[in-house]
Parts: sequence; structure tokens; C-alpha cells
Amino acid sequence: MEDTLLLESCQDRLAVPSVSRQGNKAFMNVMTRSRVRRLVRAAVYAVAVAVPFALLAYLVRTGFDPLARADQSVIVAATRVARTHPGFLQVLEVWQRVSQPLVGYPLIGLPVCLWMWLRRSYVTRAWWAIVTMLVGWMLGWSLKLVVERARPVVEDPVSQPSGYSFPSGHALNATVLASTLIVLVWPVLSPRARPFVLGLGGAWVAITCADRLFLGAHFPSDVIGGVMLGLGLVWAAYAGYRGWTPNLPTPAPDHPALNPAPPAKEKM
Repeated sequence: MEDTLLLESCQDRLAVPSVSRQGNKAFMNVMTRSRVRRLVRAAVYAVAVAVPFALLAYLVRTGFDPLARADQSVIVAATRVARTHPGFLQVLEVWQRVSQPLVGYPLIGLPVCLWMWLRRSYVTRAWWAIVTMLVGWMLGWSLKLVVERARPVVEDPVSQPSGYSFPSGHALNATVLASTLIVLVWPVLSPRARPFVLGLGGAWVAITCADRLFLGAHFPSDVIGGVMLGLGLVWAAYAGYRGWTPNLPTPAPDHPALNPAPPAKEKM
């Protein structure tokens, strides 16, 4: 709806014959300045998250001893709990399959984006969500190849996932999915529904993170890095998207658009 109304508003105002080329140029200047400000703000937010994430990645890659020992102790304790409770372990394995990105994005993320696009007419907002989720998935996969951290190793593992460990792809994509969809549907939620949706998104992320630890698939620092990166990505992406098209100025009361000249009388 917001995109449709804005487009119609732009078309209506640009269709006024009295609007000069200078007016159109001024409008484009306003658009350009607004978008530059948004991009700068998004870059600042991205740097604010990238710095602590890069520090954590550096500590992980260099094998910082206090961090490595803390990670290992948590994994040993968590996998011991899962190993001694078979029913709990089965639930963990089911959640592992349900929360993977190849399930969450096409079965949850994409349908919500299409609903906001086709049923609620939030076209650009839906595209923002789709692109953000796609970037999140690709970013996590790429960073694993950069850091190259091995998976946790315990004496009696309860699961043996493949690939690198940092950052946790499940934690990253669960965070991106939940936070992106919350931002996407926020304008259409009632005040009563908003706390419920926030709680649902938080629960999705928290359960997914716990699942990775109890299964021994990731170290705590992998999960923290994934959540940090996911929140930072959505935060920066929305900062760049929000206000991408500024509000058009309202014509003055004496503007020709509001006071059109009366039609000329036909000569007999």
C-alpha cells in the first residue's frame, strides 16, 4: 500500500503541467541526498557490528586459549545432557532439520514476503526482506570459508555435522529470518499482536541456538557470532532501506497545481 500510494503521488505531481524542469531537478536532488544519508547510516551501523564480529572471528581463528577452553567446557557439558536423555536428543534432531535455512526461507520467509507483496501491497518492503535473507545466507556461507574453524570434537559425539563451524549457519539464518520477518510485517500488526510476534521470533532464535549447543554442532562463540552477524545485517539493511524514497513536499496554497486556471471558453 505504501508503495502504491507513493507512486501515485509521484505520478500525480509530476503530471502537473506547471511543474518546471527546475522543480523536477530539485526533487531529484532531495531524493539523492536522502538516499545518500540512508546509505551512510547503513554503513555506520554495519561498521558498528563488523568491528566486534571481526574481533571475535580473530580470536576464534587464532585459537585464543581462554575462549577455546570456555567453548570446549560448554560443549562437553551440553552434549552430556543430550546423550543421557534419548527423548530430548530426538527433539533436538528434529529441530535441527526444521530450523535449517533450506527449510525456513522457502517455507516461512518466502510465503510471508509474497503475502505482504500481493495481499498488502508492500512491494519494495517485500523485496527488501527477500534480498536481506538471501544476503544473510550467502554471507554466512562465505565467512565459514574465511575463518575455517573446525567443528567441536567430543569423545562420544551425538551428531557429526560437516563443514566449518564459525559462524553458526543455523543461528545466523534463524536470526536473519526472524528479525527480517518481524520488521517486514510490523506495519500491519496490531498493538496486541506485536509482543506475540516478538516473542515468537525470539523463541525461534533461542531454541535454534540451544539446539546447536546440545547437539555439539557448534561452540558457543559460533552461535554468538551468528546471532551478532544476523542482527547487524538486518539492522544495517533496514537503515539503508528506511526512507529510501522521501516524502514529496506539499505544494503551497497558491501553487498552480492547487489552483488550476479555468478552462478557456470556446469561440462561437
